[in-house]
Amino acid sequence: MMRISMSLPNKLLTEFDDVLRDRGYQSRSKGIRDALKDYILRYQWMNDMEGERVGVLAVIYDHHYVGVMEAMTDIQHDYMKQINASLHIHMNEKYCLEVIIVKGDVKKIRELTEKLMRLKGVEHVKLTSAGTSNLDQLHEDEEE
Repeated sequence: MMRISMSLPNKLLTEFDDVLRDRGYQSRSKGIRDALKDYILRYQWMNDMEGERVGVLAVIYDHHYVGVMEAMTDIQHDYMKQINASLHIHMNEKYCLEVIIVKGDVKKIRELTEKLMRLKGVEHVKLTSAGTSNLDQLHEDEEE
């Protein structure tokens, strides 16, 4: 086993400790290991997807962070073929939620997702998607 050291904002650590307590964890290390495993599984799941997908990207960001809104707009313009619509919601004085509806090749959707994740000022990005061929199969099953 390897030891690591990390710096976290106080608020994030307090929230993490609250979650650990609520879930009955006895140590931070176990909680961090589980969180890392979950992060890796989500990445692998996103990386293993293939083909045509339809989905929703939810992006929470700090609209006070200089340049984040312009950078998000520039990235979205680069992926106009994959973006069908977007919705902007003011969550509170600091944070906004951008909901982006996507459809297209998963490689392009993955690129878009990862570019948004890397932006400074972006707090959270989540992709929820389904394969369009799966949807066709569901419809065919209903007709039988």
